[in-house]
Amino acid sequence: MKKEQVPKLVRFLMLICGAALTAVLFVPMWRIELDAPQYPEGLTLLIFTNKLGGNVDIVNGLNHYIGMKTLHASDFIEFTLLPYFVDFFAIFAFFVALFARPKLLYFFFFLFMAFAVLSMVDFWRWEYNYGHDLNPDAAIIVPGMSYQPPLIGFKQLLNFGAYSIPDIGGWIFISVGLISLISVIMTSKNNRRLKYGPFILIFIVSSLLGSCNAGPEPLKFGTDNCFTCKMTISDQRFGAEIVTKKGRILKFDDSYCMLAYLKTKDLPQSEIQNIYIANFTGKHQMLHVEEAVMLQSNTLRGPMGGNLAASDQIDSINKMKENFPGNNLLWAEIIKQ
Repeated sequence: MKKEQVPKLVRFLMLICGAALTAVLFVPMWRIELDAPQYPEGLTLLIFTNKLGGNVDIVNGLNHYIGMKTLHASDFIEFTLLPYFVDFFAIFAFFVALFARPKLLYFFFFLFMAFAVLSMVDFWRWEYNYGHDLNPDAAIIVPGMSYQPPLIGFKQLLNFGAYSIPDIGGWIFISVGLISLISVIMTSKNNRRLKYGPFILIFIVSSLLGSCNAGPEPLKFGTDNCFTCKMTISDQRFGAEIVTKKGRILKFDDSYCMLAYLKTKDLPQSEIQNIYIANFTGKHQMLHVEEAVMLQSNTLRGPMGGNLAASDQIDSINKMKENFPGNNLLWAEIIKQ
């Protein structure tokens, strides 16, 4: 009796996975970008399977001032072991394509997923140790402050913004995980193999991309400071936020401060993901500027002299005009002023 085999398309996909994993050995897996006023071009730390790259020396110099250990590839056993693990999974993928046995495919998938989870846990542990195990005799000591970079996404560390994200090798790993998952689904007897596989892949990728989009944060009144004027945000009716494509959130106490910052061009338009403004009425939630109706009135007095109020309801804006006579405007009109 002929043994069960994976579909031919799955064999082809696993060949692609094997070749892609081989390429991981030559490209960075992860990147941590740092930006600060004194480094307008930014600093980058690249993590390969066997070494560190980017502005390692500059980052080490900065780490010294705040008591963090310097980074050296020789201090990490991971840089010795990781290339062997990558080679193992590349060869394993080729074996799955060659022998076409479903059990081999299933074993590859679960072993690969376990390795991915353990790798992220180890990366988090590494970041935690470096961010918390500080030299007590460092030149700069901020009581209670730690410097652990984010596992993924953005985090503010003193005057540095740290952005952590997969690089080419990391995205290859993610792609291999998705492809192997789809291969398992296509091979499983409990699913209609080829009919629904591509649609499931599209759904998973769309969900992952959607989850990476940063949204607005609730303003912490009396705690958060305005990015432009540095004043404490105190009036929940006038706040605003800019969310960058890297996930950084810039908060403002008044639309006046936000508009003033946008006019400086310090943050290129290409790096802006979304802009939000507080709902003047109701629960004062953050509204996307493209979906909000705005009232401009000289009788409105924001914390920094701003004259804009926003709402998600045109009826609310029209009612506000009884106390604040003015004009209804869209964001596209306001930004041109």
